[in-house]
Amino acid sequence: MSVGSDQDQARWIGLDIGGANIKAAHSAGPARTVPFEVWKRPDELDRAIATVVATLPPGDRVALTTTAELCDCYLTKRVGVQAVLEAARAAMPGRPIVVWGIDGGFHSVEEALGRPMLVAAANWLALATLAARLVPEGSALLIDTGTTTTDLIPLDRGTVAARGRSDSERLQTGELVYAGVVRTPICALATELPFRGVPTGLAAELFASTLDVYLTLGEIESNPSDLSTADGRPATAEAARDRLARMVGADRDGFTVEDALAFARAADSCLMDRLARAAERSCRPVIGRPAAAVIAGSGDFLARRLAQRVIAPGGPILSLKAAWGAVASSAGCAFALVQLAAERFGPGSELPREFPHGPLLEAKPS
Repeated sequence: MSVGSDQDQARWIGLDIGGANIKAAHSAGPARTVPFEVWKRPDELDRAIATVVATLPPGDRVALTTTAELCDCYLTKRVGVQAVLEAARAAMPGRPIVVWGIDGGFHSVEEALGRPMLVAAANWLALATLAARLVPEGSALLIDTGTTTTDLIPLDRGTVAARGRSDSERLQTGELVYAGVVRTPICALATELPFRGVPTGLAAELFASTLDVYLTLGEIESNPSDLSTADGRPATAEAARDRLARMVGADRDGFTVEDALAFARAADSCLMDRLARAAERSCRPVIGRPAAAVIAGSGDFLARRLAQRVIAPGGPILSLKAAWGAVASSAGCAFALVQLAAERFGPGSELPREFPHGPLLEAKPS
C-alpha cells in the first residue's frame, strides 16, 4: 500500500520515534524498524534518525510522532519533546516537518514546542485512525502488540472510540498496557509462577523477559546476532532457557527444556489474562464486546490469540500484516503517518506555518 504515483505529490517520510525503536516509512511503500535505546545514548539520536532516513528513498516532507519523551534521560516530557524535535531538525536540515498530535491533526514544530503535551505519545492515534477504516460498520478492537507495549483501541463504525489521550489516561482506561513480546521483564507479569507444578516465587530481577518466553515457545525466531537480552547473551532458545531458569533460582542443570516450555506457557497465560482484562476495561464503556478485531505490530501472533478470546464468536480478525505487509505493519504508526499526511496536504496544500527559530531549549537537565 502506498500513497500513490502522482508525480506532483510530495514524497513523505513518516517517523515514529520511540524510546527503544525508531520506525520509519516512506510514501512510496518502504518501511523500517531499527532498535535504538534513546535513554542510553540521547546525544546520538540525531545521527540515529539520519541513519534510518538514509535507508529510505528521498523525501520532501516529514511527518513525525514521538513517544521517546518518556525516557528517563529527560527530566520532563516537555524536555523530551524538545530533544526529539531538535534531533529531527538536525538529522534532516531543510526538510519541512509536521508533528502529529493527540487531537488527530498535524502541527508545526513551533506549535509542538509551545504545546508539547499536544504531541507527546500520539502515535497510537495515527495507526488507529487509519486502521478504523478497515471496519466501517459495527464495532471492533485494534490490538497493536509491539516489543514494549500493547495498544487496545476501541473502534466504532470506522472511527476511533478511545476515551484516553495521554499515556496516563490510556493506562487508566486499559487502552495502553505496558507489556509486549520482547522487553517486558517476567517479574512484571507475576510474583509467582508454577515450576514443576508448584507455585514458585519469582526473582524480582531482570533475569529474563518476554522475549525468552516467545523464543522458547517458537513464536519468535532465534537470532544469535541479537544481544539485546536480559543478560547480553544471544536471543536463542537455548540461552532463553538459562535466563528463564534464573527466575526461579535455578540454572540449566536443574531446569530442563520441558521445564522451560511449561514455565513459558504459564508466563504467556499470565500475560494473556492481563491483556484480556485490559481489553474488557477498554471496550465495555464505549462499544461493549467488539464484533471484530484489527491486529498489528511485531507481536501480532499474540494479538491474534487475544482477539480470538475477546471478540464476539465468529467475528472477523483483520491483519494489518496482510493488508499492508509485514514490515509496514511492524512500523504501523509511521506507515499511517505518511498516508494521513498525504491526504491532509495534497498538491497545492500549505503546511502549518513555521517561524524563524534559533536553537531549541536544552534537551537534558544540567
